[in-house]
Amino acid sequence: MHKRKSRNVMRRWLYGIALCIAVALCPPSYAQDGDNSFLIPKPHPPAKMSQRYEIDAKRSGVDIFSKDALPRSREFKRIDPTYYVGWFYEGGYKYDHAADYIGFKHAAEPLEQALKLCEKDYRKALTTRTSDVMQFIPAYTFQLDYTRIAYYLMNCYANMGDPQKVYDLMRRVLKFNFQRDYYADAYNILAFTIHRNRFYTTAKYSFLKNSIDENEKLANRLLDSALRRIDNNLSLNQTIFPPGYADQERMQVYHYKAMIHSYSFNIDSANYYYKKLRKGGMISENNFATWQSILGNFKEAYDGYSVAAEQNPNDKQLREWAYYTSILDIYKGEPKTGINLMREMIMATGSTPGFGWYNIGLSRDLLYDGQISEAERIINKAAEFKELHIGTTLGETHYNFSIQLSKLMAKESRWEMQKFENRNWWYNPKVLGNMGKILTETYAQQFMIINQLSQNPERERVIYKLFSTESTVSWDEIWYLIKDFSTNFFFDRFKKEAETTNRVKIKKYFQLFTARLQMKDRKYTEAKKTLDKILSGGNTDAEYEKLFMARVYQAQAECAKEKKDKNAYGQWVYKMYQTYPQLVPFTGLEMQMNLHVSGADKEVVERLKACNIKWGLSNASAEAYVIFSTKGKVKMMEYYVLDRAGRYIVPRQSCSYKDPGQSGIDLAYRLFNIGGTGKL
Repeated sequence: MHKRKSRNVMRRWLYGIALCIAVALCPPSYAQDGDNSFLIPKPHPPAKMSQRYEIDAKRSGVDIFSKDALPRSREFKRIDPTYYVGWFYEGGYKYDHAADYIGFKHAAEPLEQALKLCEKDYRKALTTRTSDVMQFIPAYTFQLDYTRIAYYLMNCYANMGDPQKVYDLMRRVLKFNFQRDYYADAYNILAFTIHRNRFYTTAKYSFLKNSIDENEKLANRLLDSALRRIDNNLSLNQTIFPPGYADQERMQVYHYKAMIHSYSFNIDSANYYYKKLRKGGMISENNFATWQSILGNFKEAYDGYSVAAEQNPNDKQLREWAYYTSILDIYKGEPKTGINLMREMIMATGSTPGFGWYNIGLSRDLLYDGQISEAERIINKAAEFKELHIGTTLGETHYNFSIQLSKLMAKESRWEMQKFENRNWWYNPKVLGNMGKILTETYAQQFMIINQLSQNPERERVIYKLFSTESTVSWDEIWYLIKDFSTNFFFDRFKKEAETTNRVKIKKYFQLFTARLQMKDRKYTEAKKTLDKILSGGNTDAEYEKLFMARVYQAQAECAKEKKDKNAYGQWVYKMYQTYPQLVPFTGLEMQMNLHVSGADKEVVERLKACNIKWGLSNASAEAYVIFSTKGKVKMMEYYVLDRAGRYIVPRQSCSYKDPGQSGIDLAYRLFNIGGTGKL
């Protein structure tokens, strides 16, 4: 989840308060001749007074992120290299323009120098705590600058992957005991740093405990300290800052409280803090949408991510709303929509942070759209990209796991493609040879990923829960991970979840997994009872849970096949095809279709009929139409599929073709809405 914070409003407000106070109380002698600007009286060292007032005057009106900041920083350092402001402007500018490890490293160096110089010359101002406005004004500017430098430096350390430096820096900030946190809300940042690294132990980072539970408790205690700190500072700040300022600071703490309780599935507590954030107008729509997804409220999640798209559109970090929306598109049975979104994000992002994640999302959507070759190409691109995990709790372990799981799905899909493209696969030596090679690669991939899983201390919270705040894969992908391993272990695990979970809308997902595991154990009668119970439950969203329903229909068809109930088998496959046609070719199920051909290209049609589709009319068949034509020297085929009621399952569209053999295979996939535009 994002470490997103509603800071901009607070910061503009703080600056406004400072300016108003300064204008009202600053003696006229501090105004610059011939200039409408003013200077807040500052306790500069006497020997440096004139140089630093000159820098202060020139600094006025120059935004630290503007194109003028870097040349100004050089000028400030020429005037007085011992004044922190020049280093601050250099570091701030470089921080704002950084997008990789080297960039943040270069930004950290001047920021470290700025922090050191600020501490050296202005320790008295930094340690000032007062309810007297006249004493507060000269100290305020330095405290604000110091926390801003520390905040940028903290982000540099975090983005360089050095949480120990983040922790040490925030402890250093806390020693000054500022009466306001300003930019560096140290306790919140400490809590977030611990939460982000919760799966490590003291052996790796000295500030951590030795289990996830202990680390989460520690993070919560730090947030409690943040709330106490706000209360303790009230007596000083209430005479300086307007009423309500403390409520805004509490909202920052509630943001992290909601994040931690969501991770731990403390539903009542998470809802409590999200309601407070909503009421206070400081909710992270991204985090709230993820929380709704975990509860099975997929429409609310989809809507929330749409709002999040307009919140804090930072193009230098992963936009989680986009990545997770692409997963919800899969749940909706609209992987083509997700493909378009991920391609738009990749185009907009370039090779900056988030690029790797969007390629993972694109590969996943391509897999669920049946475009396996393109999915493999894209996931290899993600594997080769060095992603920088900025502004998110998602890290390298999540990234690598998502890649390896996509690779596993692609290999298993490759194996199923051999059977779909060749009805006679069991006595075709070439096809059997290909299948043997793919199977060997699949076993190797399974071995790799199960080793990753065995070393993942979060598997109980993130993998086996199917939906969690830190999950970066769809619930359906988890099945590919577990289906070939210890049936009894996973059956007991998911059966218990189905019986004990308080996420009402998620219960049926655990039931589906238990049914499929029963089928692996050849307990088809028990499995069918579970599947029938799911279908009679009536709490499935027809728009947002098409993937779920398709998998239930698939399981029902497999049970019917084992029981040799041909009529039921045909009906369940037909339902699956109506719901999510792209999945069918990769299940081993045989779809019934009635084929209508005009202007036939015999070679294409012959190769089409060699694929694993049952051709002929029945009460469970779809009506497939193919029209061949030529445009000059270009061969064209138009195709579409209707259900029994005459509604489009595969929209009417056309494509050119050359090689008849390969075109027959391509056409077979297109009749399952794989590739193409997917638009009516």
